Amino acid sequence: MTFYATLFLSLMCIIASNGQVQKGVVKGANGQPVEYAYIINTNSQSHAHTNEFGAFAIDQTNQGDVLQVSALGYKKKSFTWVSNECVIVLEADAYHLDQVVIQPMLNAINIMSKIDLQTTPVNSSQEILRKVPGLFIGQHAGGGKAEQLFLRGFDIDHGTDIAIAVDGMPVNMVSHAHGQGYADLHFVIPETVDKIDFGKGTYYANKGDFATAGYVSFQTKDRVDKSAVSVEAGQFKTMRTVGVFDLLAHNKTQNAYLATEYILTDGPFDAPQDFSRLNVFGKYTGVMADQSKLTVIASRFSSKWNASGQIPQRLVNSGAISRFGAVDPTEGGSTARTNLNVALTKPLNESTFVKSNVYYSNYHFELYSNFTFFLEDPINGDQIRQKESRDIYGMQTELDKKGTNAHYQMGVGFRADATKNTELSHTKGRYTTLQTLKLGDIDQTNIFSYLNAEYTFGKLKINPAIRFDYFKFNYQDKLLPTFVTQSQDKVKFSPKLNVIYSAHTNWQLYVKSGCGFHSNDSRVVVAQTGKQILPTAIGTDLGTLFKPFPKLVINAALWYLYLEQEFVYVGDAGIVEPSGRSKRMGFDAGLRYQLTDWLFVDTDVNYTYARNMDAPSGQDYIPLAPDFTSTGGVSINKLKGFSGGIRYRYLKNRPANADYSIEAKGYVVADANVNYDYKNINFGIVIENILNTKWNETQFATNSRLQNETQSVDEIHFTPGTPFFMKAKMTYRF
Repeated sequence: MTFYATLFLSLMCIIASNGQVQKGVVKGANGQPVEYAYIINTNSQSHAHTNEFGAFAIDQTNQGDVLQVSALGYKKKSFTWVSNECVIVLEADAYHLDQVVIQPMLNAINIMSKIDLQTTPVNSSQEILRKVPGLFIGQHAGGGKAEQLFLRGFDIDHGTDIAIAVDGMPVNMVSHAHGQGYADLHFVIPETVDKIDFGKGTYYANKGDFATAGYVSFQTKDRVDKSAVSVEAGQFKTMRTVGVFDLLAHNKTQNAYLATEYILTDGPFDAPQDFSRLNVFGKYTGVMADQSKLTVIASRFSSKWNASGQIPQRLVNSGAISRFGAVDPTEGGSTARTNLNVALTKPLNESTFVKSNVYYSNYHFELYSNFTFFLEDPINGDQIRQKESRDIYGMQTELDKKGTNAHYQMGVGFRADATKNTELSHTKGRYTTLQTLKLGDIDQTNIFSYLNAEYTFGKLKINPAIRFDYFKFNYQDKLLPTFVTQSQDKVKFSPKLNVIYSAHTNWQLYVKSGCGFHSNDSRVVVAQTGKQILPTAIGTDLGTLFKPFPKLVINAALWYLYLEQEFVYVGDAGIVEPSGRSKRMGFDAGLRYQLTDWLFVDTDVNYTYARNMDAPSGQDYIPLAPDFTSTGGVSINKLKGFSGGIRYRYLKNRPANADYSIEAKGYVVADANVNYDYKNINFGIVIENILNTKWNETQFATNSRLQNETQSVDEIHFTPGTPFFMKAKMTYRF
């Protein structure tokens, strides 16, 4: 510890106290609170952990007791307690897994993503999602569209069964022109991400719509230690520039920074993508005298691209086009999103605080696709345009109160989406509109509340919870001859019950259970006259998180998930399709192992058995549902200025249709990176697909017809995965 930090600690710890319950605050040397620091009294063995303000209360503690404080990313500290309301300052340190404490909390597994973020930093918005163990992604529009997601045996499409949020603002789009739950995360600049909170299943009261397979919440940094400018350049005319600028340097109570990102690439495709993306992100954080924290975030994102689309396997097999060719090179699109988010976290007393955020988003989307080529229109082709403009308004507030053996969170909020001219049209070459198939305005409102309670009985924690949701759906079909608003509403109650047993700080056993749901598209709701508006998902997990050795962390879980009958709006066709009841069960496992101070190994494996419950045996496969996936790698962190690693991801072959007569091919792909720090400059090289594997990133069983064909063919259509791709990066910090 520095002389000044020692002096600061000494000044704060001069008043003796003999109380049994002592209070304190843990901060970093930069003045920022340290969340989830672990404090243990070596005499009484009582322990505590810090909250969002870095505050803690520890019982059975008297003057003269020795306390130890540890937190991942900080040096462990021992000190003698001599004062109530003591402020403890920790020094930053390299990540050591022996500092990991498995805390008695519902989502203790989040420690895995915290380790991964530090040992293998992300370089793109796609890699952010890959930090969630078991979550696979696939891109099938050259980086322009939201990724296709896979988790726990779900083909989630673009977000139908996973709730994604950034700084408390939802990312998923309800009743989207391209598909329900569409979640475009490309407005996030990777260099600004500080934490990833994730959970699998239906067990979390503060997560509502879309949180069936799970949820992912990203939190951006409150401050940056240094400003930085970086430039990347690589194959396929790829360039990326990033700037992160500290606007209030050396200010302990106020922080502000501005981040920008600009990307250009043609991709490996025969028809250049002409892809471009611009991101601007600004954040202000102020800490007031009563430790209240005010955060204001503003961001703007815009992107446009050309796409080669999904190509049929028969054309590649015949040699008519290459793997990177196109049938309709006029596919592509553009999108933009502007966000404003204001958050306040305010302590009301020593055991109670309230946190709120209000947000607004303005969103535009336009996409041109051609999946079936000349199946429906043998003259002009089957290209479609999906388009919408949207405003999103929302607010959520949570009251958090902690007692001696009880902890409560009560939350309320709303979200209102208003879309104008949500469109599906038949087009040719982008610029010619042949027929408008769907056109209308959508207004959807969700009002919610929840109560979450945690009761501690020694080493046992019981977590009952209940969530209430009210939905209002309105649709104005502009293709009807007269004006009419179609409307439906629905109420949903979602109970949860979780039990956590913490034997000690190195082992936790849990049983999770709960009901969840995802809303259906407003056009489905009014078409079905209110039936199956909010189909129920019921799940349960039996799992463990433990440290058998100081530098080895292991997690494992058995799980089951049931989905009620639901109807899904297929934006690509403008029709309603029933999917039937389904069941999924599986096994998740992962480990993080630190071999030396600078060498880390990690792996995750996930197995799922997924079936449609209403289909006969042999025809009950769930298309594109992965049954086995694995990710992992070896990472070097801060070895004489060097860092880097090699990572793999494996996806097994899986059914592309219900009777498994068509198979989507699996793949294993490896990436590598190496970085070197020299004073204030970082040099890096990133290689994607180091073995130059031929792999299909996304695949679909599609019935299509080419212009010279008399009959349609039902087979795999795919988007090729990136071939060997190298890029270099240089970052200057100041």
